[in-house]
Amino acid sequence: MSQTVDRALSILPLLAQGPANLEQVADRLGVHKSTALRLLRTLHEHGMVYRQADQRYRLGARLFALAQEAVENLDVRDIAHPHLVELNEKVGHTVHLAVYEENEVLYIDKVESRYPVRMYSRIGKPVAITVAAVAKLLLADLPEPERRAVAERLEYPQYTARSTPDATAFLAELAKVREQGWATDLGGHEESINCIGAPIRGADGRLVAAMSVSAPNVVVSAEELLALLPLVRRTADAISREYSGNGPVRTPQDHKEA
Repeated sequence: MSQTVDRALSILPLLAQGPANLEQVADRLGVHKSTALRLLRTLHEHGMVYRQADQRYRLGARLFALAQEAVENLDVRDIAHPHLVELNEKVGHTVHLAVYEENEVLYIDKVESRYPVRMYSRIGKPVAITVAAVAKLLLADLPEPERRAVAERLEYPQYTARSTPDATAFLAELAKVREQGWATDLGGHEESINCIGAPIRGADGRLVAAMSVSAPNVVVSAEELLALLPLVRRTADAISREYSGNGPVRTPQDHKEA
């Protein structure tokens, strides 16, 4: 990397800690004040830093606008899909990706299992919100007042004997999911289907999506499926790192070779 570019970029983390004057910036970079001033002026011209009335510099509004635009244009499905395919190739079971939008949890991606038994889930279709592992993860991440309000307005269909019976039980389940960082649906929607899920987080730590692995118990038992939880969580963590910009961007070919 160009030394000038490297120095200019080094100013941004410094100012993220709070406003700094010219001398402080020069000392941090280990350069003469004239060099620091030239870098600051360039960043100022592009709106990346702002000079206050007290002559100290802080991060500029343009930087925040770019960051917000980048976040809004991120497509978690595009980032997650190669990871979901890789996981599916390893375990053979159905893999889902879901998000919470407008009071519904929706599947936005699905990789089918390799065996003949198929699940009826479809991309774009709402999930059974009171029992699905992905729904529990997404709702557990909501602030407590919102979480409680959602739980109290939901209906609780009894799909099976293991379905969540009411708001009190649902809130208790969400609290458990929030604490442990993963979720299950062990026959809550369909008696013959088990599911484990893990969260996908953005740079701020909040959930942006949830992923799951589902399988009928004629293929694997609930205990065998739960044994895959570490792998599912590692996959979700890898997606989270890539989504938040804290990990390397991998191409589909990279995933095949890994």
